Amino acid sequence: MEQVPTSVLCDAHCHLGEGPTYDVATGTAWWFDIREGKLFEAQLGSGQLRVHALGRMASALGRIDAERQLIVAEDGLYIRTIADGALSLYRALEADNPVTRSNDARVHPSGTFWIGTMGRHAERGAGAIYALHRGEIVLLFPNVSIPNAICFSPDGRIGYFADSAENVLYRVGLDPATGLPSGAPELLLRQRGTGDIDGAVVDADGLIWNACWGGGCVDVYSPQGALLRSIAVPARQASCPAFVGADLSRLLVTSAWQDMDEAARSADPGHGQTFLLEVGAHGRAEPDVRLAS
Repeated sequence: MEQVPTSVLCDAHCHLGEGPTYDVATGTAWWFDIREGKLFEAQLGSGQLRVHALGRMASALGRIDAERQLIVAEDGLYIRTIADGALSLYRALEADNPVTRSNDARVHPSGTFWIGTMGRHAERGAGAIYALHRGEIVLLFPNVSIPNAICFSPDGRIGYFADSAENVLYRVGLDPATGLPSGAPELLLRQRGTGDIDGAVVDADGLIWNACWGGGCVDVYSPQGALLRSIAVPARQASCPAFVGADLSRLLVTSAWQDMDEAARSADPGHGQTFLLEVGAHGRAEPDVRLAS
């Protein structure tokens, strides 16, 4: 396993750290502790860290504009005003289903927002992947157990997603203008080593950077599914990566201690912390969410 220079961005032990993203305009990294209903905000330049209590489980966000974010939460999508943290419901999503909550999500280059849901106890087939397209929620893929690794090729023509319960990563052709599928998903790879496929992001060269839950690493795959690198993360349950920094050359990786007993946490002192890795690659700025036509 490859070792790269690594630092701790946040030493808080997240129960379930997830959903990192980066706002290039403000130099701010954002991520969640899903189980504890917290949103973390880190100014990379100054090192200032803030933690916001959301009052609900939430898992991901997309930037709408300089003043607003769209928060993916357990019962729907909320517009959050950055200045004061105020939340207002934009669209309900599975709000009438007490079994499920939100999980992985990412914005397509067109501004369409792909959103995954899953069972609160990873119930088999309880989740799905949706797209928020021009203000309307569209069901893309039903009967997904643990949706993860939602990400897109730089030109927007390919989408990727995983079902972590099956430990498989899929690719699907997309209309680059809409971010909606133009065909059926195809199996890209099956993880057969230690750990499970979790969150992922695509870099500027089209490579897929995938956090390996239980494997303590980030695996890098080609668009054809070939494993190119495996980079160590100092926490066993790495959960999701995001490229951050002024030139998007550093990799932020969240982690979690979910389902780890006291002995397991003691053996894994980095559990739930958030890291910065010097990986020698460059990411892409995340697009803004497009709410309407």
